[in-house]
Amino acid sequence: MLSALRKIGNSTGIVLPKPVLAQIGLASGATLDLTVEDGRLIGTPVVRPVRAGWAEAAAALADERGPATHDWLGFANEGDDKLSW
Repeated sequence: MLSALRKIGNSTGIVLPKPVLAQIGLASGATLDLTVEDGRLIGTPVVRPVRAGWAEAAAALADERGPATHDWLGFANEGDDKLSW
């Protein structure tokens, strides 16, 4: 199956037909690891766990904000033992 190379900004993109994507179980926006072996371009799907990187992102966010503050706890019910809705 033939495919086209297209200019995208300062780069060039490969147009992958839908049947090819279906065969390898990918959709637009997926990530491929590209390598060249013996003059051939090989694209291998990168499979990541659903929540990969979440713990690191949360830790980085916590570092940016400094010590945790719970300002949201001090609203209208402050001092009440029960919440009234």
